[in-house]
Amino acid sequence: MACESSLDEAAMSSIPLVALNYNTRHRLSLYLNPDTVVAAGWTLLAEEMDYDYLEIRNFERVPNPTLAVLEDWEKKCSQPTVGRLLELLKRMERHDILTDIEPLIESDCKKYLKKQHRVPPPLQDYTVGSSGGTDSSVSVPESFDAFICYCPQDIKFVQEMISRLEQTEHRLKLCVFDRDVLPGTCLWSITSELIEKRCRKMVVIISDDYLDSTECDFQTKFALSLGPGAHERRLIPVKYKAMKRLFPSILRSITVCDYTNPHTQSWFWDRLAKALMR
Repeated sequence: MACESSLDEAAMSSIPLVALNYNTRHRLSLYLNPDTVVAAGWTLLAEEMDYDYLEIRNFERVPNPTLAVLEDWEKKCSQPTVGRLLELLKRMERHDILTDIEPLIESDCKKYLKKQHRVPPPLQDYTVGSSGGTDSSVSVPESFDAFICYCPQDIKFVQEMISRLEQTEHRLKLCVFDRDVLPGTCLWSITSELIEKRCRKMVVIISDDYLDSTECDFQTKFALSLGPGAHERRLIPVKYKAMKRLFPSILRSITVCDYTNPHTQSWFWDRLAKALMR
């Protein structure tokens, strides 16, 4: 049996940081979070990523500063890649980290590349034959743990959600429209079917941009219309960044999963996963 080839630095430099799953990031934080005088930690990594003194002081307030820096860098940097992160760790002379987690990183990158080349099955309605019954040649449509309602501006957080909930021990199956719905389907009909029949829950990513999205407005109101009390069991609003505008009034009666609270941020992903599995 031929051995699977290793990825070189050039390949790593083209793979986005979102490829690294939570377990790999957590392992990295175990090295970088402790404040020691013998080895460079997360603060030097933040400096190498061009964060200033005040920004670094702000990161000190969160439970896991390494994870926070990586997540923020993904949003701030124009091209946050795995190769760039490895380059920074080499510059910091953290060869111990590279020796330990490089196999994990390479495994994550291979899984990411494999997933990028895998074409998801099309989401479509049942085909009705001439007899009026369901065509038996059409497979049963996919089902999901949750439909993710989001606007394009929030796609980075959705990608983080995929890595935290699908690629970890939670093994949840999320329906992300831009990834899982193939072109050529009727937008409103497939969205309605997914929310009502094929997804057990719906996660609503709340942001200022969400408030301006016609698609998000339709999806949220459709889910709320599914019957008395249905929204309490089905909808999970998520706030992941500070907002300048008021939180949508139609969702104020539902408990929010708040990623912006530094005191509960370390519990956020487990809490959200439990809500989706309930």
